[in-house]
Order: sequence, then C-alpha cells, then structure tokens
Amino acid sequence: MLSYDELTSPERELWDAFPEGRRVDLRTGVAEDDRVVEGGQWGPERTVRAAVIAALLSGANATQQGVAACLKLSGARINGCLDLSDVELGQALRIEECWFENAPKLQGASTRTIRMVDSWLPGLDIALVRVEGHLDLSRSRVEGCLDLLNASVAGELVLNGTRVCVSEGWSVIADGLDMGGGVFCMHGFTARGGIRLLGAQLPGGLYMQGAHLECPVPLGRPGPRGLALALDNVVASTLNLSGGFTADGTVRLRGARVSDSLTFEGAVLNAAPDGDGPALAGLLMQVADFDFTLARPPSGTVDLRGAQVSYLHDSEHSWPDVVELDGFVYGSIKAVEAGERGEATGRRQSAVCRVEWIRRSPGYSPQPYEQLASWYRKAGHDNDARRVLLAKQRHRRRTLHPVTRAWGHLLDVTVGYGYRPWLAGVWLLALTLLGTLTFSVHTPNPVQQGDSVPFQPLVYTLDLLVPIGGLGQRTAWYWSNGSLQWLAYLLIAFGWVLTTAVIAGVTRALQKN
Repeated sequence: MLSYDELTSPERELWDAFPEGRRVDLRTGVAEDDRVVEGGQWGPERTVRAAVIAALLSGANATQQGVAACLKLSGARINGCLDLSDVELGQALRIEECWFENAPKLQGASTRTIRMVDSWLPGLDIALVRVEGHLDLSRSRVEGCLDLLNASVAGELVLNGTRVCVSEGWSVIADGLDMGGGVFCMHGFTARGGIRLLGAQLPGGLYMQGAHLECPVPLGRPGPRGLALALDNVVASTLNLSGGFTADGTVRLRGARVSDSLTFEGAVLNAAPDGDGPALAGLLMQVADFDFTLARPPSGTVDLRGAQVSYLHDSEHSWPDVVELDGFVYGSIKAVEAGERGEATGRRQSAVCRVEWIRRSPGYSPQPYEQLASWYRKAGHDNDARRVLLAKQRHRRRTLHPVTRAWGHLLDVTVGYGYRPWLAGVWLLALTLLGTLTFSVHTPNPVQQGDSVPFQPLVYTLDLLVPIGGLGQRTAWYWSNGSLQWLAYLLIAFGWVLTTAVIAGVTRALQKN
C-alpha cells in the first residue's frame, strides 16, 4: 500500500486532485520540451509512477461525496507498468500527452471512459475490457500491438490520427470486438502491420477515410503474409474505406455482412510487394450497397467469388487485369464517371465493356455471364443480354475438343448460337441469289423428256436449299455440267447445315430462357 509520505511532488499533486476530478498538467508550455516522443528524457518533476495511478483508480484515495472523481493527467512520464487487469474502475481515466515506459494492461477491466490522447505507448493491452463510455486514443503513437480482443465498448472507439506500429505480426487485434457506437480511424490514422477484426460487431460502422495501412515486411506467425486489413465475418452497418484510404496489402472481407454501405470511393488498394494475396478478397461477403469507385486500378487481383451485392457501383479505375467473379451475384450494377463539374454520375455500361470485365476472370465459368445477362433482361435490355450469352458460348468454345469447337464455329457463323437467328436468313438469301443467278444462265436436262415441269431457277434453288418437303424441281431436272452439279450438291449440304444449326441454336436459346 502506498504511503502519502513516499509520494513525489507531482504524485502528491495528482493524489490531491483525483477526488475532485481536477487535471494535473505537468507540461512546460515550451513546444520543444513537451515533445511526447522524447518523454523518456523528462526528469523527476514530470514523472509519475504507474503504481500511483493504479492505486487511485482502485480506490486508494476515497472520493468526496457529491464530487465526481476522475484521474486527469497531462504531460507526464509514467514509469513502471500500469496494470489494471480485471479491475472495476469507478472513475474515468483521462491521459493527455503522456509517455509510458511500459505498455499499459487493462485486460478484463471495467470502466466508464478511457481517454489516452496525444500520448506515446510501447503497446496497449485492453483485451476483454468493458467500457461503458468512449475509448479514445486519438493522435497517440503506439509502438507495439494494440490488443482489443473481445473488448466491449458501449460508446465510440476513436483512433483518429493514431499511429500503430509493429516490427512483425498484427498492429491491431480486435477479434470479437463488440461496439455500441462507431469505430473511427480517420484524419491520418496509420498502421504499420496488419489490422484484424475477425467477427467484430460494428452496428455503428467502421470509418477509415484517409487511413493508411501498410505491410512493409512479411508478417510473423500471428498474421498471414501481406494482409493489411482482415474483416472476416464482420457484421457492420457501414464500412467506409474511402477518401484516400490506402492499403499496401490485402483487404480481406471474407464472409462480412454489411447492412448498409461498403465504400472504397477514391481509395487505393495495393497488394503487398512481398505478399501472395489479392488487393481485395471479398469472398462470400454480403453487402447492400457496394461502391468500388477507386482512385486507380488495384495493383493486385480482386476476388469476389460467392459475394452478394444489392447495388454495385464501379468505374474505369475499379478493376485490375485479374478479377475473380465466379458466384458473384448483384441486383443492380452501374458505372460511375465524373461529370463536367466533377460530381459522380451513373450510367449503364455497354455489354461489350461488361463482357471484357468478365473475361478478366481466369478460366471459364458460365455463372458471371448468366448473372450479367439476367441483370440486362431485368433492366429491359434484351439485346445486351443476348450479346452476353453469345460471348459466353464463344468463351466456352475455347475449352472444347477441336471437333466440337469446329461445330461451335459453325453455329456461331450461321445463327450466332441461336442468339442471332437472322444470320440464317442472310445465308439463305445469299445462297438463293447465288443459285438463281447461276442457274438462270444455264438450263439443266429434264429427267423425262417431254414430261417435265418448266424449269424455274428460283424455285429450283429453293428446292435444293429446303431439305423438308419438295417443290418438284429438284427431282425433275439434272445437270450434265459437272461444276453445276457440284453447286447443286453444295446447296443441298448448306440447306441441311443451316436447318440443323437453326434447330440446335434456337433449342439452346429456348432452353436457357
């Protein structure tokens, strides 16, 4: 138990001020002398032992009735380890511009409000903490892991302007974080090392506008290589990673559920140079409104396999050379471009551009084509839907056996796999003209002399081209000229091919519809 007599002058000042909630300010007012990063050089006149702070917050100095006690300390060097693990704190803790010799430990503690702003800490362990108010670490510098594992904060978690830096592993661990308010990592927030919020509950949203996450070195055993932000299975109202948000490493949202919006507007996504993961991994995520209008194309791949999005907004800067889209489902998709005054305007991108987007996916998968065609049909753009399905058949053809591929080419040229049946009419008209003009110059021989119907070049040509039924011309006349006879055989063959192609193509189209 600490004795008042053994307290130093700044410690006595803090001891006396605590019951009344008065602030103790040990700063000199000289900017050069008050630089927190050099707080390890501050002398005894600005030094407070961590044990004194722990004693006060544990009830060592009884509070006065009718006065709200609070520990408020500014500009101090805090020696030793502030260990408040499993302590139920009845008073708020407000630290400003202080330097900590050791990482504070508040694991399992319960308190109203924790405020450590503009301070320097070699780490912070607040796993399993229960905060009934706000947890504010604004503009602080944490040279170690910020551990928020399974923490519960009824108010807001504020990390605006905070810098968290580790040499390896995770810079922030917040798996199972249960928030009542929002998480704010804006205004210059920087993390050197991975940030992990697996399974976090964020009903107030996560806001990281302008944040910079970097993975300059391979992560150690605690985190996967090259992972900047892990939001697997997060349940949130909003994930705002916009306004210059930059991630030098993978942003992973596997299984995340966002009830309102996920926005990357103006963000920059880069796969870590030493990592082997994508720039964005959104496997199986569920998002109501997904704004993927980046500042520039990602330097790594984008993986959206199995993701479900109600509204997708993208731009010419959204997609890298490789995009995984198998199983990606969306209710509406719209390209966004800057208007004359810089405002974002939406438009429906052409089917050709969308098909090119799908073809950025490695290998062949029918689902992305069918999903896009389904959306075009729902939007009333049937022609675009047919273009997409035709592109699907052409892509599929590359994976087939050469013989089957040849048949596919024939279906494509003749009827466009059933999505362009008018092509058969073009072929039929061209062959009819060819036969009619050729047969008009020469007259064939009758099969039966004196008993043949008059020769009609047009009717004779149609009789050769139409394999079903007969018009009486083909059986009544024959050619002694070999070249014309071969032309007749060729027209018969083309007639069968066109008929077969039309039946096969139209059947495929009808079955798919």
